Amino acid sequence: MTALFLSAFATLFVMIDPVGVAPLFATLTQGAKLRRRAAIALRGVAIGGALLLLFGLLGDAVLNAVGISLPAFRIAGGLMLFLLAVDMLFEKRSERRKQTTDAEAEAPDPSVFPLATPLIAGPGALTAMILLAGEAGRVEGGALAVYGALAAVLAITFLMLLATELIERALGATGIKALTRLFGMLLGALAVQFVLDGVRAFAATL
Repeated sequence: MTALFLSAFATLFVMIDPVGVAPLFATLTQGAKLRRRAAIALRGVAIGGALLLLFGLLGDAVLNAVGISLPAFRIAGGLMLFLLAVDMLFEKRSERRKQTTDAEAEAPDPSVFPLATPLIAGPGALTAMILLAGEAGRVEGGALAVYGALAAVLAITFLMLLATELIERALGATGIKALTRLFGMLLGALAVQFVLDGVRAFAATL
């Protein structure tokens, strides 16, 4: 049980990547007050956690019920992430915010997309939950180990998101803009990798 917990924790920590999500969250909520950021982070982690829990419990059944394969799911997640990357690279979010006199009220809420999915509950993390849940059935107390590991990673993710104000203060406006472009490029590459992995997995089934 302990070995399964450590394995699940390591797998989910790498897939969700709280350290990598935190700077990106800072760019997505640039200029927002701490209370709003905390609310967005809480909603995002809660929704992402619910999706991961759902896929751990019913993942195979849900995908099979609607006729979606894991490769197709991975490709769809990659395409969604690529759209976000383009948005960040060309600073379309900044342009939209400048068109309103009340940026705080009109700024889009990123708690569902892209924070909850695909950044927290992305194709990799969802797939990992399906596989870990299957492995948990073979170990006594396995379900407790897997879902306990999920809760621990989500708690760390939430704490990292709360620290984004410190990141923003350290980088300043110019640093945030540079970071936005950089993460836009990285997200674009990650999105392409998701698509390639999905295509490769689909090709392997032929």
